[in-house]
Amino acid sequence: MLVLETVLRIRREHAAGKAIKAIMRDLHLSRKVVRKAIRSPEADMGYRREVQPLPKLGPFQARLNAFLEEDEARPRREKLRITRIHDLLLREGFDGSYDAVRRYAARWRQARRRDVMNAPAFIPLLFRPGEAYQFDWSHEDVEIAGKPMRVKVAHVRLCASRTMYVQAYPRETQEMLFDAHARAFAFFGGVPTRGIYDNMKTAVTSVFTGKERVFNRRFLVMASHYMVEPTACSPAAGWEKGQVENQVQTARGRFFQPRLRFASIEELNGWLEAECRRWAELHQHPEQKELTVAQAWAAERGMLQPVVAPFDGFYESEHAVSGTCLINFDRNRYSVMAKAVRRAVQVRAYADRIVVRCDGEVVADHPRFFGRNRTIYDPWHYLPVLVTKPGALRNGAPFQGWELPPALSRLRRKLGASDDADRRFVRVLATVLDDGLEAVEAAVREALLAGVTSDDVILNILARRREPPRPLTIVTPEDLALRHPPRADCGRYDSLRGLHAAA
Repeated sequence: MLVLETVLRIRREHAAGKAIKAIMRDLHLSRKVVRKAIRSPEADMGYRREVQPLPKLGPFQARLNAFLEEDEARPRREKLRITRIHDLLLREGFDGSYDAVRRYAARWRQARRRDVMNAPAFIPLLFRPGEAYQFDWSHEDVEIAGKPMRVKVAHVRLCASRTMYVQAYPRETQEMLFDAHARAFAFFGGVPTRGIYDNMKTAVTSVFTGKERVFNRRFLVMASHYMVEPTACSPAAGWEKGQVENQVQTARGRFFQPRLRFASIEELNGWLEAECRRWAELHQHPEQKELTVAQAWAAERGMLQPVVAPFDGFYESEHAVSGTCLINFDRNRYSVMAKAVRRAVQVRAYADRIVVRCDGEVVADHPRFFGRNRTIYDPWHYLPVLVTKPGALRNGAPFQGWELPPALSRLRRKLGASDDADRRFVRVLATVLDDGLEAVEAAVREALLAGVTSDDVILNILARRREPPRPLTIVTPEDLALRHPPRADCGRYDSLRGLHAAA
């Protein structure tokens, strides 16, 4: 092949009027080569094969195409390697090399992409400060308290400043969605006017043609609370929320690899929030090159709507209370107050706790447990039952490992372990229902300081403290006041005796 300098010399000399025969003679080239150099556009003398010969692969080309088409339809985890396809062809009589199969598969896939994708093009999006945010979920693997766990990670991103917020949860339920929004808006310092989502079931109930959606009722209540207009993307159109899609990959590579190890999810989320701030301070804004993401975020914060109050984001369901004052919720059991036994209650599930209500009154409030087959007791829920069954204090499941206030714990130790001691201690505990824990603890503390552990003495102290205050001294009006009020002076009688004796 001719070097570029020779091709350029041929073209210049021919353009100057030199004959092809003279050029051939001077450069010792054939007429065919000289003519090709003159006719080649932009001095391109590269060789291009018009037809690819397949001496060994030709008889197996149809079979190889079938393998590649079947593999194209498989899920990503089940796709075959080219080495495996080559081995399958060898079993059918093919005696060619692996490289021949590899090159053919590469050309086939490239042509397939051109045919299927047809060079997709996109339009760059521009958002005003405070206009919109994007939301998405991802699944990440972490280690919590020494055990591997797959957490559901909520990703929220301000579209204008590119500020990211990441929060991990045990589940991808609606109450987690509400909590993620409340925490994200508190982190951002305000709320944009529009939210962009995919068609997740916790937000969208029905998908119609185009952009028409039926949103979940509770989700719409949350959007109304924050004054946000929800917008759903087209199905399978991730580019419509490309920023948060990109954030998922960025956070996975920068935050979750290598695998994170923390004692609890709360500790993990504290670290993630700090990393979001650090990322904003260290990275340049992709469009405003003179600003960091943190500086663009500070400018956008003034354009956000203020957060008046966090949304009360719960998921409510109705449950029946058993005879042992327990409800079944999310594969665990929680205790409720004895007054709700055998009644229907409403359970409000939050991201980190559950609140149980009966006739509008809160009858239980527990931290939420995300494992299985565990019973969470609050011993104070069973106090009215314990008053009538004091013998259950020793072996009752709710009272095992009961962490009592220091004064009550000391009183129980001093009373000892016997049936009579249990009855006496329950008599003291029963007063909590009327006097409150703080007053009972103070009375027990007073008795212990006096060296007394009698339940009668403690009840007497509480009774004295319940006595109404003495009435105020009667105040005499000024018009009824005596001009010469009497004096209580017994010495006046001695002076009268002296006068009588003198007479």
